[in-house]
Amino acid sequence: MRRFLRPGHDPVRERLKRDLFQFNKTVEHGFPHQPSALGYSPFLRLMAIGTRSGAIKLYGAPGVEFMGLHEENNTVMQIHFIPDQCQLVTLLDDNSLHLWSLKQHGGASELREEHRFTLKGPPGSPPSATQITAVLPHSSREVLYLGTESGNIFVVELPSFRVLEDRTITSEAVLQRVPEDYCNRRSCELVEALREHPKNPDQILIGYSRGLIVLWDLQNNKVTHQFLGSQQLENLYWQRDGSKFISCHYDGSYTQWPVSSDNRQPEPLENLVPYGPFPCKAISKIYWQTTKNGLPYIIFQGGMPRASYGDRHSISVVHGSQQTAFDFTSRVIDFFIIFSSEPTAEFDDPSAMVVLAEEELVVIDLKTAGWPAVHPPYLASLHCSAITCSHHVSNIPLKLWERIISAGSKQNIHYSNMPWPIDGGTNIAPDPPQRDLLLTGHEDGTVRFWDASGVCLHLLYKLSTVRVFLTDADPNDNMNTLGEDEWPPLRKVGTFDPYSDDPRLGIQKIYLCKYSGYLAVAGTAGQVLVMELNDEDAEHVVDHAEADLLQDQEGYRWKGHEKLKTRDGPVRFEAGFQPFVLVQCQPPAVVTSLALHSEWKLVAFGTSHGFGLFDHQQKRLVFVKCTLHPSDQLALEGPLSRVKSLKKSLRQSFRRIRRSRVSSRKRRGGSGNALEVQEANAKFDQDALQEMELAPVQRKIEARSAEDSFTGFVRTLYFADTFLRDSSRHCPSLWAGTNGGTVYAFCLRVPPAERRMDEPVRAEQAKEIQLMHRAPVVGILVLDGRSTPLPEPLEVAHDLSKSPDMQGSHQLLVVSEEQFKVFTLPKVSSKLKLKLTALEGCRVRKVTVANFGSCKTDDYSENDLAVLTNLGDIQIISLPFLKLQIRYPCIRKEDVSGIASCVFTKYGQGFYLISPSEFERFSLSTKWLVEPRCVVDMLEVTSNNHVHTKSGMENAARKS
Repeated sequence: MRRFLRPGHDPVRERLKRDLFQFNKTVEHGFPHQPSALGYSPFLRLMAIGTRSGAIKLYGAPGVEFMGLHEENNTVMQIHFIPDQCQLVTLLDDNSLHLWSLKQHGGASELREEHRFTLKGPPGSPPSATQITAVLPHSSREVLYLGTESGNIFVVELPSFRVLEDRTITSEAVLQRVPEDYCNRRSCELVEALREHPKNPDQILIGYSRGLIVLWDLQNNKVTHQFLGSQQLENLYWQRDGSKFISCHYDGSYTQWPVSSDNRQPEPLENLVPYGPFPCKAISKIYWQTTKNGLPYIIFQGGMPRASYGDRHSISVVHGSQQTAFDFTSRVIDFFIIFSSEPTAEFDDPSAMVVLAEEELVVIDLKTAGWPAVHPPYLASLHCSAITCSHHVSNIPLKLWERIISAGSKQNIHYSNMPWPIDGGTNIAPDPPQRDLLLTGHEDGTVRFWDASGVCLHLLYKLSTVRVFLTDADPNDNMNTLGEDEWPPLRKVGTFDPYSDDPRLGIQKIYLCKYSGYLAVAGTAGQVLVMELNDEDAEHVVDHAEADLLQDQEGYRWKGHEKLKTRDGPVRFEAGFQPFVLVQCQPPAVVTSLALHSEWKLVAFGTSHGFGLFDHQQKRLVFVKCTLHPSDQLALEGPLSRVKSLKKSLRQSFRRIRRSRVSSRKRRGGSGNALEVQEANAKFDQDALQEMELAPVQRKIEARSAEDSFTGFVRTLYFADTFLRDSSRHCPSLWAGTNGGTVYAFCLRVPPAERRMDEPVRAEQAKEIQLMHRAPVVGILVLDGRSTPLPEPLEVAHDLSKSPDMQGSHQLLVVSEEQFKVFTLPKVSSKLKLKLTALEGCRVRKVTVANFGSCKTDDYSENDLAVLTNLGDIQIISLPFLKLQIRYPCIRKEDVSGIASCVFTKYGQGFYLISPSEFERFSLSTKWLVEPRCVVDMLEVTSNNHVHTKSGMENAARKS
């Protein structure tokens, strides 16, 4: 019975676990999914973005980030900062208002919701009576003016949100001063815009949707001026001195109105349709910015001719004779201009335009000739082309880091050198302890290199594999090229481009060796490119080799897509990673696994048909191995094929159901099997085994048939220098694991360096292991004599790791979807296993070795397995005893794409996609934690105008 008893907890180990493991979701990288609102505080120099899911995010200088979430999860419609305060108000689509503050709490500051409020009308009134359409935070910081669909303007007190009913501005009161014939022609309708007079806080400008604009005196509660517009109003903007304002309209026009000191009926100074005379789209927002040289900047959204440019998302900038219509790749949500906010300044002197589009943030430098874009340090558009895979590399050597940055800087010559203009707050987080890279592969055949060392995920360099292949698009095409006389003067800006020239270009696997600078990338059409880093542009021929994975098979016909056609002759490449050899798998199926050994100059690749080994120094194929099962016809159809047999899919589904029922009957018949735990090998350390915390019941794993589809699918490849033939001599080896639970091991003979180019690399199959339950093999690992995972290639040569112990016996760890199993080497006899329960649907999706250091002392660290299951749980399992240490819920089990996108780091962190454009970063380690910490020094102006300094805003990311 002792096998079913759970031993008492070891208090020493429990304390150590607390020092090693802690789960935190620390920061979200990338661009917010489905943004819906934008706000900016010139006082704090902070920007706020709201989303359709109710999130609100604040950004300042790089590293200064805050995040809040409305409980209602409703769409954020508007964001307004309270003038000269560390507060902001959000309006949601359920008509509720929310007051947020940045306040200190326990030595740190956080974004906190203070109050919420819903404007209610008298009993029986329609919802439109209180449906908020415009919000104006008054400069007194005491009240909000709320324009509604009914045309009434309500006044609410801050911060209590108490309605001041005696100060309500009704549409009837406004119409008393409007000429009767104008009132008869049009009613007020909804309030479209509210703007405070820039020089007189006792006056506000009210714009109604039908075109009526009035200047309202707050002291005397009356209209002082009325401006009788004839077109549907979209927005208003005051000029800096308050002598004029601009209105923009639905017909694509804007009008300049004077504000005189007398009571004469104002007439418009100028009415202009910038892109007329044909019907134009509405101008939804406009700025009029004054400058020292006298020529104003007129900046407006929309206004393009409907017939020809109705589908464009544009913002036009006009300055004297200079005019450009910036054409964005997705819908413009909102924009603002950064200009001089000093009250004593005579001119606006705009410096930058910040545009929030639906899929990216674009900042335009208005100070530099040509108005170039500014490279953003955060809010990167990760999904400019859909992410297809990712790969993390920790602790990049400084030399490689500098070379990658140098290559990236040559790509950014078209960007402005302007410092990032949204610079509120100060990042006080400690400098990252090491340089980390996150590489993302994309559908368009590009690989992007991101600086993942700190809070800001910053693009360092972009690599494109397209030049190697012939595609429909010419890589030299420049979409920004304009004719001299082209009108409107459109200029495309932004990087979001979801369309791929050819889906076969998609990157599926990436492997970077940080010591040698070799990079291998593999794609959707069986292409494997090996690259090396070159600091200069170069033109050379890319060598080709073909790997026929079905060479010994007959009767198979590939029904999927064709391989990509390659360019003949020399190809010109930019500085950076340049391909020197292309290995083309036949059939051209998706590459499902990839491994690179830069010391042996070998690259291994696998597909759903088999795997191969290529010598990239001699540029010679070493061997291929077909893993295709005779019944596996689905593997020949490919992911892009439309000829999949529905009849066969149904037949296989029914077979699986029948097998499931038969196996369940067998389980009910034999109760002893369901509780059986295999005894460990007698040579195993019995003391260590007794310390293991066995689960009360380990369920029997449901066996799979060899006839299941994709059994030959190669899931994992692994290089190791270990004992494969006998215990006296170790040799290089290649291990491969398939979807059918088979592990292949090949002995490799790699010639010594002096004869490396003269003698071929030889390979011979030494082992073949078939797991009884036939579950897919997702990971293979060899442990040395000290039970430590073997170091990476060249890691020992760079003095970054101890040499592996070749005196003691090595062990092989095979991780399948349903169990972890340790074998002795070279005999490959079972030593120990840990089962997951297949009956509850728990399966391994991702596994990696992570190093966990103690937060209490630098002297202790250990290697453990970090495991992600299909239920979204993360489990930490000790090595070599396969003892479950701790389990954390991380990703919702329904979030299949998030689970599939997860990537672990070498030091116990991880990333997964929470939307197509955002990575969630998490940490399992107490020692390695990347989270925002920032300080903003602000002048808080109290109600009695006493000014004092308040240092707050030290933000620690919320713990999960």
